[in-house]
Amino acid sequence: MTRKGRRLTLIGVALCVVAFAVGLGLYALRDSIVFFYGPSEIAEKNVQPGARLRVGGLVKPGTLVRSANERISFVITDNAHDVAVTYQGQVPDLFREGQGVVAEGVLEAPGKFHADTILSKHDERYMPREVVDALKKQGRWQEGGGT
Repeated sequence: MTRKGRRLTLIGVALCVVAFAVGLGLYALRDSIVFFYGPSEIAEKNVQPGARLRVGGLVKPGTLVRSANERISFVITDNAHDVAVTYQGQVPDLFREGQGVVAEGVLEAPGKFHADTILSKHDERYMPREVVDALKKQGRWQEGGGT
């Protein structure tokens, strides 16, 4: 084998090893990738039930229901579409109606979501970045005052 042939073989083997490593990394990360959607995006994109994702928006006033065993249900809205959310567990102290929230979990059916994690704002001027971006995209965000 000539020097040029050995060099090409070495480059080919190196590319195969790199491609295998990238493929192995992507395979390992496939279950931890979670997409963020607002209620309108879920309705528009016809997200399939069983998909793991994050849903963000505002907790719709009058929809928060606390049941036995720390089970709660509420509706996340972006003032155009709504998603009903159920959650089992303790919510953050600042979680309440009319506030920004991000729920991570599984879409059970169109418009029905079961959350296993709830993230809430931490002061009166903060809202999760994903929620702000979704509200800005729809033209419903007002700087300095929330929604």
